[in-house]
Amino acid sequence: AAKRGVDVRILLPHIPDKKYAFILAQSHYKQLVCAGVKVYEYTPGFIHAKVFVSDDIKAVGGTINLDYRSFSHHFECAAYLYKVPALWDVRRDFEQTILKCRRIMQEDIKKQKLHTKLAAALLKVAAPLM
Repeated sequence: AAKRGVDVRILLPHIPDKKYAFILAQSHYKQLVCAGVKVYEYTPGFIHAKVFVSDDIKAVGGTINLDYRSFSHHFECAAYLYKVPALWDVRRDFEQTILKCRRIMQEDIKKQKLHTKLAAALLKVAAPLM
């Protein structure tokens, strides 16, 4: 979508709860940034929200991770919002949160340590099971 000119922004924690998940997430930064996705890390601490806003008419918020276990085993749930006033609250919260984030740029990706890149390569093998 970003390659088509859609404004795609992803907020991730800067301080992870699980180091392996953080390393895996970072391993996708280069591809995302090169495609035009704006990747941000929330610097004050950990952020755990799973919120999607699209076209200012729909949003999803809940506990669902976008992985196999969340969809198949954990019975996680979310609320789907469509053309309701609460959408603006979700959007406003996103915009306020992004002000506390640091945008990931190509230079940041180039500074990634070799041992982190190697760990990511190994973790990707097991990623579908995590």
